[in-house]
Amino acid sequence: MGRVPQNPVTHSRLLLELSVMFPPSPSSSSDFSIDAYDYELPEERIAQNPVEPRDSARLLVLESPTTHSHQIFRDLPAFLKPGDLLVLNDTRVLPARLYGQKPSGAAVEVLLLEEVGNRRWLALVKPGKRLKPGAEIIFLPNSQVGNRQMGEFRARVVASDDDTGGRVLEFQLPTSENFSDVLERYGHVPLPPYVTQSQADPRQYQTVYAREARSAAAPTAGLHFTEALLEQLADRGIDRAFVTLHVGVGTFRPVEVSDITQHTMHEEWVSVPEATVAAIRETRQRGGRVIAVGTTAVRSLESAALDGSIEPFCGKTDLFIYPGYHWRVIDGLITNFHLPKSSLLMLVSALVGRKRLLQLYQEAILNEYRFFSFGDAMLVLPTAKVEDL
Repeated sequence: MGRVPQNPVTHSRLLLELSVMFPPSPSSSSDFSIDAYDYELPEERIAQNPVEPRDSARLLVLESPTTHSHQIFRDLPAFLKPGDLLVLNDTRVLPARLYGQKPSGAAVEVLLLEEVGNRRWLALVKPGKRLKPGAEIIFLPNSQVGNRQMGEFRARVVASDDDTGGRVLEFQLPTSENFSDVLERYGHVPLPPYVTQSQADPRQYQTVYAREARSAAAPTAGLHFTEALLEQLADRGIDRAFVTLHVGVGTFRPVEVSDITQHTMHEEWVSVPEATVAAIRETRQRGGRVIAVGTTAVRSLESAALDGSIEPFCGKTDLFIYPGYHWRVIDGLITNFHLPKSSLLMLVSALVGRKRLLQLYQEAILNEYRFFSFGDAMLVLPTAKVEDL
């Protein structure tokens, strides 16, 4: 159940009205310039492979607006309190990258983004300009499945999507199989484009608690958790609850406007179930803190509370968080290190302040932290939030 999801126009208008009801935290006008979120990152700092075990990644802990320390992710239980609540995104990454060819034999690469109808998916396609509506793509099986006989697997381009530059594909499935089974044989787990020399097993790009396969990318802050670490947290009295945000183009689409307030997020599907809302309310009643694991968990929770209090929510969100945002649900955050000029960097800046965040990034670079999806992590404790200044 939950509230009826807001469409983009209503959603934006609601945010404007709420900004009057809940004045934003102070922010500088420079916080709204895209160039203010740029930084230089040496190529060798981009992690190409995950560390093993997962919880041996480094952890930069922000303890207050002026203090921080360098830790290891497995030390996380020492920085949380009994009664705190971790909220994690349980989405699973689809084998969403498909390799195929046109009937002429020309190579085609497809990245599935979002299901938009029966056997129809919005996808990024290369080379997209040459694939007009009506064009056919014949897909090649994943070489890792062995020599099994493969049925024919095709798709037809039925429309272009101006918002993403993608294509809507209608798939013609072999025999009577369902789409998820076919993807397991033909698809590849899509690593980000900056991961170019990875030997990672596809399972290493899934969280240990991943459930429903619908995402085009992993909620990477959760990759650091092991089953043993989750048990340690539970033994310490730290609860956990789940939301689902199927990661699509909205999360990793670049911000391309000079004034970031003019950026529009592409919608992504979100579910904040009643059990999670109840867990948050119970946490508040006992004086605990709500710690989101990853920016997707942040956007899920905050989208479910745009009228001021959190309620169960199932629908799409285009919520874009940047400095000046008034926080409604989360107290703290676990996150990775994000790309320059990205909406994710802007979200974390809204929590700790842009200038401080970029200073911490520079320190992390000097201390040889590993960046992006397979990289190290940051813990923003509630005592480090900007609005607590």
